[in-house]
Amino acid sequence: MTKRIVWGVAAVLAALGQTASAQTPPASAFGRLPAVQTVSMSPAGDKLAILGGAPAARTVRFATIDQAGEAILALGDIQTVGVRWVGEDYALVGTAIWKRVGARNAYRFERNLVVDAKGKIVSSLLEGETASAYAISQPVLGVVEGDRPKVLVQGLDYIPTPEGNLGTRLVRKEAVNPLVQTLFRADVVKGRGEIAERGSPDTTTWDVDRAGEARVRIDQDMLRHDFKLLVRAKGQRNWRTLVATDREEDIRTYLGYSDAEDAVYMVQAAPDGGAQVVRIGLADGVTAPRGKPIQGSDIGLVWDPALTTPVAIVSCRERPVYEWLDPQVGAVHGALSRAFKGQDVSLTGWSRDRVRFVARVASPGTPPVWYLFDKARKEISPLGEAYPELKDAPLGQTRWLTYKARDGLEIPAYLTLPPGAPPEGGKLPLIVLPHGGPASRDGYDFDWWAQFLATRGYAVLQPQFRGSAGFGRTFEKAGEREWGGKIQTDLLDGVAQLAKDGVVDPARVCIVGASFGGYSALAGATLNPTAYRCAVSVNGVSDLPQMLGETVTAYGGASDSLRYWRSQMGTTFKDPAALTSVSPARQVSKATPPVLLVWGDQDTTVAPAQSERMRDALTAAGRPVRSVVLEGDDHYLSTSATRTKMLEEVEAFLAQNLPVKPAG
Repeated sequence: MTKRIVWGVAAVLAALGQTASAQTPPASAFGRLPAVQTVSMSPAGDKLAILGGAPAARTVRFATIDQAGEAILALGDIQTVGVRWVGEDYALVGTAIWKRVGARNAYRFERNLVVDAKGKIVSSLLEGETASAYAISQPVLGVVEGDRPKVLVQGLDYIPTPEGNLGTRLVRKEAVNPLVQTLFRADVVKGRGEIAERGSPDTTTWDVDRAGEARVRIDQDMLRHDFKLLVRAKGQRNWRTLVATDREEDIRTYLGYSDAEDAVYMVQAAPDGGAQVVRIGLADGVTAPRGKPIQGSDIGLVWDPALTTPVAIVSCRERPVYEWLDPQVGAVHGALSRAFKGQDVSLTGWSRDRVRFVARVASPGTPPVWYLFDKARKEISPLGEAYPELKDAPLGQTRWLTYKARDGLEIPAYLTLPPGAPPEGGKLPLIVLPHGGPASRDGYDFDWWAQFLATRGYAVLQPQFRGSAGFGRTFEKAGEREWGGKIQTDLLDGVAQLAKDGVVDPARVCIVGASFGGYSALAGATLNPTAYRCAVSVNGVSDLPQMLGETVTAYGGASDSLRYWRSQMGTTFKDPAALTSVSPARQVSKATPPVLLVWGDQDTTVAPAQSERMRDALTAAGRPVRSVVLEGDDHYLSTSATRTKMLEEVEAFLAQNLPVKPAG
């Protein structure tokens, strides 16, 4: 790196804790893409790849620790989704492009560039594979290390005919796609791959060992709703079925394959009703529990950087809780967590010898900072801040709370108060900010949108309504068939509790959200119009029958996407009245409050037609509506310019419809 920074922990904390400025940061300080988005360490621990850069000019910086100078790969406005080392001399840079396929459908394609340590693009994985050009993503499943590493990457290939030739004829009449998932062993320099495994028409993915051999395969028959987890131990050639079920959630309990143990990790029900991580040996089939049973939370694993063995079991209600399986890594995490008390420390990578570590440190009120920790030297060095313009800015304080829904279900939530506000609030104006998904969640982390709203003087409530992921399968399934029902009353019950406690003014509440959160905002404005002064939808759903039809057009009538949405909505095309009753675009009335609609014209997740349909319905009913199109943007607010524009539009809309200081 151009300058080796070596500070003690106390000095680092002192430097990052300087007196804050009283000036409110502009929208661009929150809306920018992170100056440091992610950091990857090479297996030997002597090189770093840092993805980030200026708001409109993304870069990957390659640096050797303890050496001056760095190489820079300039990506400009290319969307980047990640970076990871492949051996010591090459890194993969994930990119995303928007491309139309045919006359009607457009998709977001993710691809992997191979870049050397000097910042030069060497190849693009599977670029010459004709069938793989149709793959929405090409996930990297493993790396075979060596002087010239091989990458196991998932793509597509044509189904073989019975005569053994490759063609496009369907193998069975109910098959819906002549292409099958295929595992390639790709050369990093050439980018081309040879077929390592060709899946069945039902195969969705694999897990591989360090030699690049597939050890786990997941098959899903979307027509018959059959799900299989197949395995083969080292030294075996034939697949055997470990799990066969017609319940997708049973397959979702699979956590991964451990090369060091030749075993798979899964979650199963514990005797006390909680969840338990277990290890199943592929050779002997022996099932053994790992860690303690967990209640009321999903469970995951933290894997070592080479994905060869799990190092921790992690669960999260308010914030992540780790049960360390690797005491070396756990000791480092514990030491850094004590040093950065009150913040969440994530170890995102470490050297093969477990001497050097990369840590991301953040909290809801502290933007992420990345560090290099050297255990042998007992040195910690800051690598960069995600939001440098916010370093000295006053930010809101976030706390965890729970409240009872009207049917007695306990709903968790995060509440962020404006900077300087007392803990008890005091009849503040409130923004309800429901997350997307709906099977998603907010976390104990810096939320640029929530903090932006808080710095404008609003209390921000982020309810983890029923249907949210992360709080156990029972809680998640409780949201099915409740899009316009109990999910929405969960939000209202949170407002009522804060009003009862005197924190917020129930007469000054707006609802703001994106994706499913955008649907909730529109549902609030139409199904519960007297509860909210205004609503903001960003890339939100407004017409459920239309959405299902769009999904069929884009992905087919037997697609995973359609099956998921039908499961979530709890209906089929034979019951359109149920969908119509909870479709905001079909429920506009004279009571509907002012609405701001924001959408990206290249959104391939929720069609722009959903926002356009809502705009037309509001206009026809004579209700106030403002529409903002984010040109060139997708579903994810993927550029600094569009994020900032969205925030500026929201700020102006709220100032008009929910002023922090009421007139008079």
